[in-house]
Amino acid sequence: MTLTVDPSEVAKFEAMAAEWWNPDGKFKPLHMMNPVRLDYITTQIAGEFDRDLTTEAPFAGLRILDIGCGGGLLCEPMARLGATVVGVDAAPRNIPVAQTHAAQSGLDIDYRHGTAEALAEAGDQFDVVLNMEVVEHVADPLAYLTACRQLLRPGGLHLCSTINRNAKSFAMAIVGAEWVMRWLPKGTHDWQKFITPDELYELMRQAGLTPVDRKGYVFNPVSWRWSISDRDLSVNYVTAALRP
Repeated sequence: MTLTVDPSEVAKFEAMAAEWWNPDGKFKPLHMMNPVRLDYITTQIAGEFDRDLTTEAPFAGLRILDIGCGGGLLCEPMARLGATVVGVDAAPRNIPVAQTHAAQSGLDIDYRHGTAEALAEAGDQFDVVLNMEVVEHVADPLAYLTACRQLLRPGGLHLCSTINRNAKSFAMAIVGAEWVMRWLPKGTHDWQKFITPDELYELMRQAGLTPVDRKGYVFNPVSWRWSISDRDLSVNYVTAALRP
């Protein structure tokens, strides 16, 4: 088994664990982005599995894994939509934070400290794997994405978001978010580990996934809001792929 966890990357998020549910804290960018992330995720899942989002518990019967779940910002809405949810994180301090918040919210979510590779080796499989803002933090993206593919049932859906690698992404994600706005501690991201959309598509193909969609997340500094774009993938973007 190839272990793709980068201990130095895990340590960064360990140090911020208690901040997960503070909308004005160190994870403010995620809280601001979460509505568009959820819009994309729910639309893709509903389309792939023929679910009506206007019904009660539209994701009932689906088993969803969120890798790098942090404090549970995506797990909780998936559980509210009726899915059976497993949240996994390599940073052990994130798990009790997520468990406590889920209990306070009256949600039954299976949170585990662990890795994608360990779950794959155990033979666990899911209808949907959420892989949000993780691939730019792992030591071996191809081995990691291969584990994600192994975790999907045939026909399963893999949703992966990350950050493009170019001058604009350096200016926005590192200079802007870490140095100027101080939304994130300096050093949270390593620009050299960012992955272009074409590179990610190729990695997913090599891992045995079939890419089917990609969109950009675009931040408007005037309206102070995020939106989804069909064309602008220059900084944050999200992809959908299937396990054949």
